[in-house]
Amino acid sequence: MYVNSHFKIPEADATAFVRERAFGVVTAIDAGVPVAVHVPLLVAEAAGKLRLEAHVARANPIHGVIAASPNVLVVVSGADAYISPDWYVSADQVPTWNYQAVHLTGTARVLPRERTHAHVEAVSLAHEQRLLPKKPWSTSKMTERKLQMMLAAIVPIEITVERIEAAFKLGQNREPIDAHEAARMLEWRGSPGERAVACAMRERLKLEKLTAAGAKS
Repeated sequence: MYVNSHFKIPEADATAFVRERAFGVVTAIDAGVPVAVHVPLLVAEAAGKLRLEAHVARANPIHGVIAASPNVLVVVSGADAYISPDWYVSADQVPTWNYQAVHLTGTARVLPRERTHAHVEAVSLAHEQRLLPKKPWSTSKMTERKLQMMLAAIVPIEITVERIEAAFKLGQNREPIDAHEAARMLEWRGSPGERAVACAMRERLKLEKLTAAGAKS
């Protein structure tokens, strides 16, 4: 992944972003041809390594591809939005696109079948926690027959991450007033993606302001 130095973020921030988004695209190589699947992600750390867990339908051949060729790329994206040069205060600007993206390269393995139940419980609990104070759902609410059917229909996969690359392109290469105005226009336009990018841009501007104030004190 090419990362312009303006848009590079610390690895810890990239990991936090992946944990929060918890959804991405896993790409593997099948006889020289890239194949991909969109999956929810569970983020964990073990033995000093970042690990991801996901699952795919047993009917999806990608788990066989991964078993044979375990090197994978996981892409986790955030919101994105077009930025018009007319929104800047500064003259003679060009159109661009703001976005947040993290690439994680690593080695994947298909987990043994007996790990499937624990995997489902861990993934569902991680997301149910976001719905508190609702009592978290668990597989105990399922009939045994339905549970076993569900467990037999999926294949859990674990990915040991070897490299993390991240680019958060949020106007860092612009004058603060230009970034502020672009964020204001995105907020005014009001689509969910545009509002999310505007929020991320404003958070970055606040952080830069705090960092500059700290450097002066």
